[in-house]
This record gives sequence, C-alpha cells and structure tokens, in this order.
Amino acid sequence: MLNAVAAALLTSAIIIPPGAPNETPPPDHITIDIVTVNGSGCPAGTAAVAVSEDNKAFTVTYSDYLAQVGVGARPTDFRKNCQLNLRVNVPQGFTYGIAQADYRGFAHLERGAYAIQKANYYFQGMSQNDSASHRYNGPHSDDWQATDQTELAAIVYSPCGEKRNFNINTELRVYPGSSNTATTTSFASMDSTDGAIDTTYRFSWKTCP
Repeated sequence: MLNAVAAALLTSAIIIPPGAPNETPPPDHITIDIVTVNGSGCPAGTAAVAVSEDNKAFTVTYSDYLAQVGVGARPTDFRKNCQLNLRVNVPQGFTYGIAQADYRGFAHLERGAYAIQKANYYFQGMSQNDSASHRYNGPHSDDWQATDQTELAAIVYSPCGEKRNFNINTELRVYPGSSNTATTTSFASMDSTDGAIDTTYRFSWKTCP
C-alpha cells in the first residue's frame, strides 16, 4: 500500500511542473464544508471537520460512533456507518488526492468476539476506491488504530478546474463469534471517554496547468 506524503512547507525554490505530484501544500489555507452527513454512526451534530494549520491533513471528529453486541445492545447495533459528503475549497491552481487515512477508536471485545472497521472514499461522479478493512479479535480492551495507505502513483486526484465533492464512507461492525451475548457486551467505537476521537486524512497535492 502506500508511502505517506511527507510535505515540507519551505520548498519554494523547487519548481514542480503542472500535473506532477506536489509534496508542498498550497500557501493559502483551505476550508472544508460538510454538505451532508448520513448514517447510524454519525447522527446530526456528532461529526465535525477541521483542517490542519499546515494544510497537510484534515480531521473528522466523531462523538457518537459505537457498534455493539450483547447485553444492552439492540439487534441493529452490531453495525454502524457514516457517509460524509464534503466540499473541499482549495486555492486556484491546485488539486488534491488522499494519500493516507488514519482511523482511531476504542474497542472492548470479549473472548471469541471480533470487530471489523472498513472505509473507502471517492470524488463525486468518479469510481470508488476499494474498501480497506481491519479486523480486531477479542479478548481486547484498548485503543485501536488503522492506517490505509495509497501508493503515490495510484492516488486519485480531483480533476483540475472542477468542483467535485469528496465522499467518505466508514463502517464499524462487531460480531459475537463464540462469546456469550447473554452475559457480556462487546463494542467498538470511533470515539473516546472524552467524547471525540480523530480520524485523519492526509493530502497529496498537485499543481494544475
């Protein structure tokens, strides 16, 4: 999978031809607007987006993203998902792709239970990338972290000169496996005891002709 794009801010002396992958973020700050939010893992008002000061990444923060099975869980609680439709406003002359996505959360899984985290992302009107998935087996009661990486040559960029929203689809599933759901509860979340955990997406930039 992928090499993370390590971007340096001070490379103004390097001339990068239009259309070539650009490790330097644009000098002007970008903004991201949430257009729509759908899914059982991100009820209205529970997902927020922030852009890093160096324009190298943006972070999605969830505060109510929890899948669970067992005592206290409803039959539908084993699967939670979130679909975000974002408008990324970038300076003229630049376009972007996603080089790396880092997901973090907490899971408590009884012996025999397991959880699966899946994600994919794509630009509106373009093909979806293949979903990446990560499995966590019980017994486990700790933070979890997953990283999806894309080789530089395989990064999909938003077409230059076009406004295309960026879609992020994430999913958490918890399966009881051989655990006893009559007496135990297993869960996985993309949140934490303080109500938020960050999911970070790292940009790869290109200059447009």
